[in-house]
Amino acid sequence: MRTLSVCIVLLLAAVGPAGAQERDPGGTLPQPFLALTHANVVDVRTGRILADRTVVLRNGLIESIGAAPPPAGARVIDLRGRYLLPGLMDAHTHIDNLAAARRALESGVTTVRSASVGSFKDVSLRDLVRGGFLAGPDMLAAGLFVSPDLGESLLADPTLGPLVTGVRSPTQLRQLVRVNLDHGVDVIKTRGTERAGLPNTDPRQQTYTEAELRAVVDEAATKDVPVLAHAHGDEGAYAAVAAGVRSIEHGTYLSDSTLALMVKKGTFLVPTYSTLLDLGAPGGDYDDPVLTIRAGHMIPRMQATVRKAHGMGVKLVTGGDTSYGPESITRISHEIANFVLLGLTPLEALQGATTLAAELFRIERRTGAVEAGLEADLIAVEGNPLEDIRAVQDVLLVISNGRIALDRLAFARK
Repeated sequence: MRTLSVCIVLLLAAVGPAGAQERDPGGTLPQPFLALTHANVVDVRTGRILADRTVVLRNGLIESIGAAPPPAGARVIDLRGRYLLPGLMDAHTHIDNLAAARRALESGVTTVRSASVGSFKDVSLRDLVRGGFLAGPDMLAAGLFVSPDLGESLLADPTLGPLVTGVRSPTQLRQLVRVNLDHGVDVIKTRGTERAGLPNTDPRQQTYTEAELRAVVDEAATKDVPVLAHAHGDEGAYAAVAAGVRSIEHGTYLSDSTLALMVKKGTFLVPTYSTLLDLGAPGGDYDDPVLTIRAGHMIPRMQATVRKAHGMGVKLVTGGDTSYGPESITRISHEIANFVLLGLTPLEALQGATTLAAELFRIERRTGAVEAGLEADLIAVEGNPLEDIRAVQDVLLVISNGRIALDRLAFARK
């Protein structure tokens, strides 16, 4: 118990302002009683602005939104006319450490869906946030990547030994899915094609067939767990959609027939477009001449795919495809702004990072909007993002699960 207490103290110290608060006897962070006054609330469902509202937060939830003065006993935070939005969501991340989780929070991201990490670190991060030991972001954990070669992931669980030769047959695929399920994951990640971020692979090459992907989907369904599929190339993506995955990640080379099938089956698209820009830029998560060249022909293809998907009615959701490492140059605010550049309205782009992302995650009854009864996952920005979407790139206040994770309001006083 003494060792556990020391670990908790170290974890709380690592998360910054929220972690500096006093802990209750159970070891979790206290739940503040807050009133946000003079807030211009952005209704991300309709695009309306609810001017000069008081938003009361209690026990981690939004208690009320109205014009009444703040209730007695609440800590008052005067937003001075700034714009209040739901916290942003990242549908494709590789966060596996406390510093990365902190960077995500500081960018306004309060909910993330893991796209696989090693050693089930995303499961641990999820449980620390749920237990109140960390302010956030909330994590939907994927565990290990269901991919042909496990590599170092073999070290995550000793029962993976039989898969040392590969994960290719339906039996092997089901076994790996079961290991993930036994660790309590919220989602399974598999692949339809090879990666774009490695210089020696072609992202158009199909990896698993429809029958193999169906084995993954069917096994995950035994615990009602959805599946996301990495797929740049069209054949692999079509197979994944036909097999019943919930979302396609990337989708650079999708054909009209695959997009039409996605519309029919309600499959979401998480294009991670900003990551392709990273491939072609110096520094960041990728810095390789082969990848720079590759980005030159992938970017225009992805632009065309996103525009077609939007026009056909495919549900587009924001994903950063980054681990939020110290060298990362991609944030969800960039993906939102790029959605607008690719033809979405500012409201549609915001919905891709809030209400639609919550629907993809199957948590739309818990969070994703500034509404009474939902979780207090909120951000405040200086300007109206419906007029200039770039406002979301400078987040002044982050509240995650009712806890203040970042407060920069003093640095932007009007």
